[in-house]
Amino acid sequence: MKMKSGDRQKNTLRQLLKRGVRIPCPESVEIGNDIDPERISGEGVTIHAGCKIYGPETLILPGAKVGYEAPATIQNCQLGRNVDLKGGFFYNSCFLDGASMASCAQVREACLLEEGARGAHTVGLKHTILLPFVTLGSLVNFCDCLMSGGTDKNNHSEVGSSYIHFNYTPNQDKATASLIGDVPNGVMINQPPVFLGGQGGMVGPVRIGYGTVIAAGTIVRKDMLESDRILLGHTSLSKTMSFHKGLYTNVERIITLNVIYISNLIALRRWYLDVRFMFVNNIPMDKALLEGAVNKLDKAISERLKRFGEVAKKMPESIGLYRKITSNNASKTFIQKKQGFFDRWPDIERALKNGLSLVGDLSKREAFFSIIENAIRKRGKDYLKVIKGLKKTESSLGTNWLQGLVNEISSNTWEIIPGRLSKK
Repeated sequence: MKMKSGDRQKNTLRQLLKRGVRIPCPESVEIGNDIDPERISGEGVTIHAGCKIYGPETLILPGAKVGYEAPATIQNCQLGRNVDLKGGFFYNSCFLDGASMASCAQVREACLLEEGARGAHTVGLKHTILLPFVTLGSLVNFCDCLMSGGTDKNNHSEVGSSYIHFNYTPNQDKATASLIGDVPNGVMINQPPVFLGGQGGMVGPVRIGYGTVIAAGTIVRKDMLESDRILLGHTSLSKTMSFHKGLYTNVERIITLNVIYISNLIALRRWYLDVRFMFVNNIPMDKALLEGAVNKLDKAISERLKRFGEVAKKMPESIGLYRKITSNNASKTFIQKKQGFFDRWPDIERALKNGLSLVGDLSKREAFFSIIENAIRKRGKDYLKVIKGLKKTESSLGTNWLQGLVNEISSNTWEIIPGRLSKK
């Protein structure tokens, strides 16, 4: 006889309680019929009143707490050890050990918060990746970003309260992901922090270097790649100028920054597959947590390719508009670059996807693996302890390996694109 929905829910709740999950008010908690109780640890896990837990991919490791400040909804998320999601909505995202979000959060698809990354109240994220210890203030909207920098919970990259990453353009596209720090250096957890002052914003896509300080109330519109610089506020533009929706005068910049961003995502994915999994003990839930993280990176890469391709498909219309505006003064080079972007998009997309199978320089890769294996033998499989304990020469070897992979993917892509592009 088939079990009714309500009976299945009660049965799942009984199983969770039997496993040791602390649910102070079980009658107020809604557990989806697709939840696998075996994927929720009974060791120190607390689910507070008013919470909703859905999805067969949901995974909750020991010490995690859900809904302490306000009700929380979790759907197909993976929570590592001692993760604390105090309230809000969390969908199809992954939180590694010690990550936390305060109440009123909205964390949508394909977010990855690594160890110790945290957000204060009322933070909105989607397709956002925060490397260890990155901290977001209150009332922050930070979608389509990757941020790294800092060394620990006291020396961390910070996004001030009421900060926004502007990720939707007047041309109605989202090929706008911004890179704050990078992957090859950021994963080593040894870089100077980045500070984005409160009541400010960033117009994507941009790149921000380590050690950069953006003063409160400042809008970032250009790359800041020089280390240890401060950008102070400036007077807003008071003039007006013609705007033609769909013209795309900055197509070279869009191509360059999207290629770099996607290449960094692929490098981070490679780091997980080749390095992170070296730290997994023979515990199925630990393996499932990292598999969840890789899944989020796969989704992030797919999203960036989708948004990049949408801009490529708009190029014929952009060329027509450009010719109409410029009449007989149209630049042939400008037109050729746009037409080439459109014509070669399938090849560009293929080159970036092919990067998923690349592993970088084999000699550097193997040498770095030997260093990690030796460190694990000495210090155990504590990821943060091992990575933060690397000597500068050792972490530099890993950075060079990953940066070489980023460069290889980018170069393979740029060779396809007609015209000269910046290759920084």
